[in-house]
Amino acid sequence: MQIEQLYQRYKQFPQVSTDTRQISQDSIFFALKGENFNGNAFAKQALASGAKYVVIDEAAYQENETDYILVEDVLTTLQLLSKHHRQQLNIPVIGITGTNGKTTTKELIHAVLTEKYQVLATKGNLNNHIGVPLTLLSIGTDIEIAIIEMGANHVGEIALLSSLAQPTMGLITNVGKAHLEGFGSFEGVKTAKGELYTYLADHQAVLFIQADNTHLVGMANGKQFSQIIRYGASEDYDVSGKLVKADPYLQIEWNVNRGPYQPVSTHLTGSYNTENILAAVAIGLSLGLSADQIKKGIEKYTPQNNRSQVSKTTRNTVIADFYNANASSMAAALTNMEIVSADKKVVILGDMFEMGEESASEHRTVIRQAETIPADLRIFVGRAFYQQDNGQDHFFATTDEAAEFLKEKQLTGCFILLKGSRGMAFEKLMETL
Repeated sequence: MQIEQLYQRYKQFPQVSTDTRQISQDSIFFALKGENFNGNAFAKQALASGAKYVVIDEAAYQENETDYILVEDVLTTLQLLSKHHRQQLNIPVIGITGTNGKTTTKELIHAVLTEKYQVLATKGNLNNHIGVPLTLLSIGTDIEIAIIEMGANHVGEIALLSSLAQPTMGLITNVGKAHLEGFGSFEGVKTAKGELYTYLADHQAVLFIQADNTHLVGMANGKQFSQIIRYGASEDYDVSGKLVKADPYLQIEWNVNRGPYQPVSTHLTGSYNTENILAAVAIGLSLGLSADQIKKGIEKYTPQNNRSQVSKTTRNTVIADFYNANASSMAAALTNMEIVSADKKVVILGDMFEMGEESASEHRTVIRQAETIPADLRIFVGRAFYQQDNGQDHFFATTDEAAEFLKEKQLTGCFILLKGSRGMAFEKLMETL
């Protein structure tokens, strides 16, 4: 079946499913494959659960030609269908990628733009070669602006996702040392993330850039965009801002073209989020929002999912930031701990995954930075950290071992940074704090 023919069916039944446990009535089920599953085997079940059609790529599972749509490759078909749908839309599409902060930035932009528009943004972490097509296919006729988050762990992925989402404007939050196993090196990270800049330049789109970031500026140099909007600390930029307070919630001020400063109070922690807030301000202004609308949008946003989230337990205040971790986000979190005012500081850090050959040196670097912070207690958790035991701080090979230590310790009245890769399961430690 041709994509145009499939699209006509999608227009009649514009709901897409890939999981038989979450079938929408009269949806189109795409039988995706993975290392440990074959969606084709669930096609019949999808129809029984309410799907209108099933898209499969193995003829052995096709019971008829009415309900079963046989294609060469289901994933490729899903991607091409999403691209075809995107081409029918005449709305601004904002593309976001970066090593750190892309989800928070996406959510801040969404919070701001919804003060004026009907906005759809990537849900959760649906930012890969499957998630982006699903997000695009969820854009209905009522949507006025779409925000598409794009993640990657190897070179070429952002180029693919950009070709599907076709952003009219976009930004890279930053570049840092993450997923080094897939990228090979920091230069590989820059090459991969820079694929968004290449797409924006090739299609004369609008670039938003954190102009204090020399890596991003260097990556954009030599490329021609329809417009470049700069944000950062300098008043020479289109949008400038400065941190007023981080104790622990951020208060910032921003202005436009050296105009009067606009104060904003947030529910965010982490001084590193200042630039993410400024990105939302810059995009809001470019799309016609007033200062009051931008302020309202930012101030109503509350982070969730353990991303720079302040949690007050019965005994302590915890920065729960263990959705993800890499070398640059660790450094930013520790820098923030230096400026936070607290009588008793505790740093609890977990392993950074997918660091490749640089794992040992990057974990050593994190330990050295943590040692510069005047903390009452420093705890390092995970095999990579455990191999760097310095005989001074507390090192544990597993999260369970750290949890037992913290149960005995019964910390009280502390301001605690809890940060590690998602696989460290630091929610177990939250229970002890």
